[in-house]
Amino acid sequence: MAIIKPISDLRNKSNTISELAHETQEPIYITKNGEGDLVVLSIHEYRKMQQRLELFGKLSIAQAQFDAGKKGKTYHEVLKSARKIIDEKKMRS
Repeated sequence: MAIIKPISDLRNKSNTISELAHETQEPIYITKNGEGDLVVLSIHEYRKMQQRLELFGKLSIAQAQFDAGKKGKTYHEVLKSARKIIDEKKMRS
């Protein structure tokens, strides 16, 4: 369920808002004069959101390439590449 707080709470109860954002791991919607104005997120949730957006962007590019007829690597080719990179890093350690 959406968490909605007035902007006065942000000003007067910032520690409470911070704790609520961390505990619930949900966005907190801040209103100003009864209208939506801001969204408060913990930095952890913000970073997760950024990572998801980055992934969706990459998936969108891959889908467009696939739709254009470009073939990517097979699962086995990707796995072989990943194993090679991991093995090389182990050898350097």
